[in-house]
Amino acid sequence: MPGTVLLLAASPVGKGCLVDAASVLPVLAAVPPAVLAGTDTANVVELADPLEPQAVLTRLRAAAAAPGPLTVFVTGQLQLDRKQRLPHLALARTTPSTVRYTGFPWHWFREELRLRAAGTTTLLLDLHADAETWGWLRGRGLECGAGVAVYGRVAPPAGRRRVAAPTYMKAIATVLRSGGRPGAEQLHQTALARIAGEGEVGDLVLSGAGAGAGAGPGPGAAPVPGAGVGVPGGVAPAAPSLPHARLRSSAGTPVVPGSGAPGSPPPGPDGPRPLTPDGPADDPHARITAAVQAGDHPAADALAARLEQAALVAHGAGAEEVLHWSEVRADLAMFAGDAERSCRTWMAVAAARLAAGQPADAAPVEAAVDRAHHQWGRITDRNRARDLGPELAELRGRVPGRREGALDHVREQLRQLQTQG
Repeated sequence: MPGTVLLLAASPVGKGCLVDAASVLPVLAAVPPAVLAGTDTANVVELADPLEPQAVLTRLRAAAAAPGPLTVFVTGQLQLDRKQRLPHLALARTTPSTVRYTGFPWHWFREELRLRAAGTTTLLLDLHADAETWGWLRGRGLECGAGVAVYGRVAPPAGRRRVAAPTYMKAIATVLRSGGRPGAEQLHQTALARIAGEGEVGDLVLSGAGAGAGAGPGPGAAPVPGAGVGVPGGVAPAAPSLPHARLRSSAGTPVVPGSGAPGSPPPGPDGPRPLTPDGPADDPHARITAAVQAGDHPAADALAARLEQAALVAHGAGAEEVLHWSEVRADLAMFAGDAERSCRTWMAVAAARLAAGQPADAAPVEAAVDRAHHQWGRITDRNRARDLGPELAELRGRVPGRREGALDHVREQLRQLQTQG
């Protein structure tokens, strides 16, 4: 089965830039697609210095929806937003004061990859951090989701007014261009040895399979404890155009990913992902994903509904275990093309979180309302959309989200529906 590769390099323009991320793309692009993916054939998407987080989200979602192995190469810098203190991948327009709005929230990687089968996804990361983010990471690590193998490093600040080079990722590319395709762990260790030999020490080393970004010792490295603390949620309104994206296949021909069109909804919050004692092969998320990919949407929803009910019996209404499966069912409704059901489910999730005492600006609450808003805009039956409009407007009034004008948009669309009705 063909593999899929996403090459993402991003860093701010101007004095806030810590690393020349895009300089690695020509080196990676010179590697044959099949070697990048570790498969016989592969499709490759390149995203260089994107301007908008939605552009990254759309490409990531398309890659995550593709069958077969997925390998994501990420080069860039991490910054914390000032309000929620969450790590973001800084994009071209990101500044310290605008991280929350112009950066790509790191937990979106986990959200988009959460329904992929365990063992089919690998992340290779070459990241740099400012002093504030560096301190945050040393105590928490970098969560990338269950079932995802993560390898890479986070480098400390390089020094005042100095732009660092993505040496770890360039070492990865050099190894791959030398012939052969070592496994991810061997590739990672070889790259670490190369940069250590050049005097780079003190990085946080990311190394782990299955449980996300665990920590492992490396040459001169400072370990990251545990798998990190993930904070779910996120928001991404309608997508703009997708600048700087180049797509190529193993044959050199253009490739259009199978999903993630502009305007697609943002990722929903992700709760605990319980695995059975038999391990990842019995992960219900993998079975749900297989059903969706086979087009058997009723079977996928029926399984999620049973798990939701079991969580309700075991943990009670409003528990994260219950809300997780509610969120999965909302996504499944979207995949099945049932925008109304998806909208209603996301609104119910948001209401449950608010009733449990979560603040209106909590990431999981904002994400649920934003996804409900997007799904409402996709309902083709005007009468049904008009019926749902007042409830969404009331919810949007309580949870305005990150972008200005969201409530006004609902009210304006509702007025149009009432006039046209």
